[in-house]
Amino acid sequence: MNDTRPLRFFRTPRQDCPYLEEEVAVQRLVDPHRELDPPTYTDLLAAGYRRSGCLVYRPDCPECSACRAARIPVAEFRPTRGQRRTSRRNADLRVRLRPPRITAENFELYRRYLAARHRGGGMDDPTPEQFLEFFTCHWCPTLFLELTDGTGRLLAVAVTDVLEDGLSAVYTFFDPDLPRRGLGVQAILTQIQLARARGLEWLYLGYWIPDSPKMAYKVDFRPVELFEEGAWHRWEERPRPGDG
Repeated sequence: MNDTRPLRFFRTPRQDCPYLEEEVAVQRLVDPHRELDPPTYTDLLAAGYRRSGCLVYRPDCPECSACRAARIPVAEFRPTRGQRRTSRRNADLRVRLRPPRITAENFELYRRYLAARHRGGGMDDPTPEQFLEFFTCHWCPTLFLELTDGTGRLLAVAVTDVLEDGLSAVYTFFDPDLPRRGLGVQAILTQIQLARARGLEWLYLGYWIPDSPKMAYKVDFRPVELFEEGAWHRWEERPRPGDG
């Protein structure tokens, strides 16, 4: 039986922001002891939350409001010229939808990705247990969207939650030695295609911070909506690179 009690929320202690220097970060957490379900998590995503493992959170920083949840209305999405080029460069890739599991191949790809892209970021040298705890939660339906080349070699994994009205991009890791392929962009394009094929309305991209170069790619997928002051708003601040 589903738990019908009202949700309880907590705030984390203040800590240094991992994205913006000299800022303080605080998270608003859903009660970690509460058993959630896909409909409840769908509602939380629509209210600007997301998950890490089974921990569901939203930024609630006292002096900063830079983090904004982002989502793409997939039926309206139109790729830029640059995104179309990325699709052509990756036309040879095959897509596999797998249940979330750890294998020697995807774990080694994850380790290589972290070593190249996030060395010293607190996720170095992960264990298999940490891999599964980070990506999965027993109450949330999740897929590993795998991109492979013609030989079957794994090039990218997009960890993707499947909810009532959309997909949520949890995390993507890919071969760091193939920058020309644009595998991160290709993973999002593939998630958009999957959401459309399943008749879902949204692809949730997590948080976007205007002053964080690592997150700039999220608003290059248009149209994009940002969650601000309790509601979703279309964002059209500047032309996209590759438009035309």
